[in-house]
Amino acid sequence: MKKIISAILVAFYAVTCLAACGTNTSAAGDASGKISVVATIFPEYDWVKNIAWDIDNIDVTMLLDNGVDLHSYQPTAVDIAKISDCDMFIYVGGESDEWVEDALSEAKNKDMVVINLLETLGESVKAEEVKEGMEHDHEDEDHDHEEGEENDHEDDHDHEHEEGEIEFDEHVWLSLKNTAVICDAIEAGLEKIDAANAESYRTNLDSYKAELDKLDKQYEAVTSAAEVKTVLFGDRFPFRYLVDDYGLDYYAAFVGCSAETEASFETIVFLANKVDELGLKHVMKIEGTKADIADTIINNTNGKDMDVLTLDSMQSTTSKDVKEGTTYLGIMMSNLEVLKKALN
Repeated sequence: MKKIISAILVAFYAVTCLAACGTNTSAAGDASGKISVVATIFPEYDWVKNIAWDIDNIDVTMLLDNGVDLHSYQPTAVDIAKISDCDMFIYVGGESDEWVEDALSEAKNKDMVVINLLETLGESVKAEEVKEGMEHDHEDEDHDHEEGEENDHEDDHDHEHEEGEIEFDEHVWLSLKNTAVICDAIEAGLEKIDAANAESYRTNLDSYKAELDKLDKQYEAVTSAAEVKTVLFGDRFPFRYLVDDYGLDYYAAFVGCSAETEASFETIVFLANKVDELGLKHVMKIEGTKADIADTIINNTNGKDMDVLTLDSMQSTTSKDVKEGTTYLGIMMSNLEVLKKALN
């Protein structure tokens, strides 16, 4: 990845050197005079749009706008150029964003407001968790066992690299409570850049947080009244923040950041047995993936009559979706309806 980013930065400098003559940007604004905000993923983009919806002189860019998720995204020279000149840059800050450090170190705007979601949330950030029965990524699995010792999956544990460094769960946006904290930081950053519109930002933030709180209470009502308190995914599981917010349990084939696409026979059987044991009527998956693993789990249950439901993790939301009216709150509302069905 480091070599790839270095090549991109070289290409970026070649482009910017040619374009530098005749360009005049202000400390807070691009060449058009507008304040430039660059967000890596859709939720960040949508939060800014809601906090600054009535401000005309703000241009907001979403980098991951073609369905590529955070874990496989590689920035282009054009992306690096957008970041270099922007007034505010918002990114998640996990392992998938290792390229950001190099990009920011060479940024032309040294007064840029930078918001790292994981740093903003601090101690609220969770380590990625390997649950009982879950597949390990082969490239990340720690094989430091005693000779002859079996790999014990009975106890849940945090996912660590070989160096012992904890890998944090990056999917912080799937918590409405986290979102409220992050939006506070975004609003404060916008005020710093554009003090003239501070009152509008604060008013818009208060209104948006009221909507977040209302939806949070709806989630609490649904989950507290639920007949079932466990969800089971034949897929990756990026929803740990969501289930932890409302006291739910989960089982899944893979961790949220996994690159695995094939589940072992042992994992399939384990999850199928859990479906039977817990009396679950639904097996779940995330958006943009096939239901092959979920279907295989169902086919290995006693009843073989469960439905497959899909929760949207917002990792494949595109600019086309945005133009068609997709919003963060809209997706979270839709997820609540799916969760309501899954839990009852």
